[in-house]
Amino acid sequence: MSEEVFCEVCGDAYSLARAAIGKTTCLQCGEKAAVTERKNWCVAPMHKSNYQLISNPKELIGLNNKGGLVK
Repeated sequence: MSEEVFCEVCGDAYSLARAAIGKTTCLQCGEKAAVTERKNWCVAPMHKSNYQLISNPKELIGLNNKGGLVK
């Protein structure tokens, strides 16, 4: 008899393998949470450099100092 684990969000049973890697939600609830979190991310090109992941919108102020107003 195998032990079941249940999602902390919806209460549905999910894979023991997923629980073994430390996940506490089912795949569907985990995907919803990830999509919500990624909506707050932005990728911005740095001047004469590569692209940077920006997770704090305040970091975008004055990022492009070649374009005008810099705060």
